[in-house]
Amino acid sequence: MSTRTYYDPLHQSITLNSSIPEEQMVMELIDSYPFQRLRRIKQLGPAYLTFHGAESSRFTHSLGVFHIARRAINHLSTFDSGLKDKKFILYGAALLHDLGHGPLSHTSEDIFKINHEDWTAKLISSNKEISMILNKYGKGNSKAISELIKLRKAPNKLIISLISSQLDCDRLDYLMRDSYTTGARYGQLDIDRIISAMTIAPDGDLAIHPKGLMAVEHYLVIRNLMYRSVYNHRLNEVCNWLLEQIIKTARNLGPKRIWADKSMSEWLWNNKKMNLDSFLSNDDITTGYHISKWQESSSNNLSNLCKRFINRDLLKALNISSFSLEFKLEALAKARVLAEKFCIEPDISCGLREQIVKSYYPYKYGLRLWDGYKLEALEKVSPIVERLIEPNQSSWLIYPKEIENELKIEIEKLKIKNI
Repeated sequence: MSTRTYYDPLHQSITLNSSIPEEQMVMELIDSYPFQRLRRIKQLGPAYLTFHGAESSRFTHSLGVFHIARRAINHLSTFDSGLKDKKFILYGAALLHDLGHGPLSHTSEDIFKINHEDWTAKLISSNKEISMILNKYGKGNSKAISELIKLRKAPNKLIISLISSQLDCDRLDYLMRDSYTTGARYGQLDIDRIISAMTIAPDGDLAIHPKGLMAVEHYLVIRNLMYRSVYNHRLNEVCNWLLEQIIKTARNLGPKRIWADKSMSEWLWNNKKMNLDSFLSNDDITTGYHISKWQESSSNNLSNLCKRFINRDLLKALNISSFSLEFKLEALAKARVLAEKFCIEPDISCGLREQIVKSYYPYKYGLRLWDGYKLEALEKVSPIVERLIEPNQSSWLIYPKEIENELKIEIEKLKIKNI
């Protein structure tokens, strides 16, 4: 017998025991090449340029998700001892749920047009090292976990909800972790209370005991605040927009006009037919190296974009969320004209960045309260949760700082015109 302990800033000691088969499986999965790659994928993408402490990795987050899943299943097994047999599937899914993230995490979904859940499912079912480990501990485990992540399909409803719902182990960890690393104070949720309030509804799915209502309300409010203050932060939106322009510009230039190694070439110009090895070959280090090299590109547009990102010479952003679409498009047109006046290429310096976020979806795996007698939808019981159903929209006008003064004058004119 041997034990292994990971010291985590959130969860303290995460200890694994090799004499417990499902934990031995987790140890082997952690040591695999695809999982070790997650050390080189930043949890919050380019947010480190806004929040200097946001340097943690998908590796660290995935360990945290496993730890919460283990705590949750051990608690819920007191209601249904049969859940103990589901630990291999739950632990595998919790640990590997982010295996398919590209460079800079969610940012790569926009810039490279990939779906991380699709790639996670492919790696779990088709990567020889991962599938061999999973199937060693249960025939068909790799297929079952792949389908759970991609299709939200499994024989047990509760296991599905712990992996993919509005109170899953992934969200619980990333809200606390992202709050911790960015220095925000919003994410200090009561994880102990939430887990202790988890129970099993009559239909076998996850529910919350009323004693945990305030802790869950707090968690959902925290999620709303984290999106508004961190994930959709003004500078974070600028950084993501810059990265989109870098990759779009590189793609349009083509392989004859810019340098890219074999890995990046596949990601840029063959990503729809990319094999598993090509996918795994790219990470933050590889992408960062290319962006650094492209500063020397003969293309002024690509070179200038990369220099902005590497040197953190960021564009400005103005919040125009409350205005009509017509106003937003007029404002963008004004910014483009001013950029040209200052001899700045508008295609790489002016843009609109829009996001719509709902803090709670009542019909998308919504949460329910169960006191042993009555099952109720959370939003029917909580006025706070009901208000969180309303979507939040953010719209940022991105522009170069050189035009700021003149642009603000033009924006004021537009406001008067639209009264």
